[in-house]
Amino acid sequence: MDSTLAFIFPGQGAQVVGMGKDFVKSYSVAKETFEEADDLLKRSLSRVIFEGPDDELKRTDQSQLAIFVTSVAILRVLNKLIPDLKPGVCAGLSLGEYTALYQAEMLDFHSCLNLIERRGHFMSEACDTLHGTMAVVMGMSAEDVEQLIRDLAMPHDLWAANFNCPGQVVISGTLRGIEVGKEEALKRGAKRVLPLQVHGAFHSGLMESAKQKLAPFILEAPLQQGISQIVMNVPGDFVTDINQVRQSLIDQVTHPVRWEQGIKAISQAGVTTFVEIGPGKTLSGMNKRIGIPGKTVNLGKVDDLEQEMKTWSRC
Repeated sequence: MDSTLAFIFPGQGAQVVGMGKDFVKSYSVAKETFEEADDLLKRSLSRVIFEGPDDELKRTDQSQLAIFVTSVAILRVLNKLIPDLKPGVCAGLSLGEYTALYQAEMLDFHSCLNLIERRGHFMSEACDTLHGTMAVVMGMSAEDVEQLIRDLAMPHDLWAANFNCPGQVVISGTLRGIEVGKEEALKRGAKRVLPLQVHGAFHSGLMESAKQKLAPFILEAPLQQGISQIVMNVPGDFVTDINQVRQSLIDQVTHPVRWEQGIKAISQAGVTTFVEIGPGKTLSGMNKRIGIPGKTVNLGKVDDLEQEMKTWSRC
């Protein structure tokens, strides 16, 4: 176990049609991962991932499963090629926490897939019932955004959803709440407030029904102590107790993601290399803005992996 190494995994929004296809063409273990997921789900998720259309892949009940399966496919390739490369710490952004739990051997593939299928379905239902949206506030500190939300006092309309990196905080809520929040943020010095193209108000009180429906399944999931440490979104810190892991997964549906805080905790624990595994480069970009020492490597394509192989094989 390498205490200076962390694996980090992307969440919803990283999906793109065709992701993982180059790994399927190059490595049988990746192909087998997508086939395993199709068999367990009893439908062709891989067709949607590889062929689209984009609108179907973006659906909450599709994209969450798709990102998880793609990330695991890449992860399994890496684990097969360099089996001794074991991270001391794992973390994932929102949905990515399930991939982190899988890598840490705290939850098996089938159990993760089952939970994510329910999570996506329940969240999609909540989005259809209570219409909401999200926006990213650029150029304001986390503290200032939290103060803004307290001052507006709209407890049923507006929440802080993601503390991604310095100067980038996502707010979530009803259409009215986001509009009021946007106007106030601009008055208080935000550089920009950009709407996000999402299905609903994730990590907010509007997801309460999804949280309540998902909770029993998380409480019953066969979680066990892992081989790597886990840093989770809700506390933005290391979590060691299994019951706290369960509660963090449950709370994450309606609570803010404290990603910047979690990444800083990992860095302060002595990690010098972060490896982002899965589609996109969002987390690598956030690490750069957070300003952590050390390096961040992105593995979203076969070329990325093969470029890093020689370095790791010498470790």
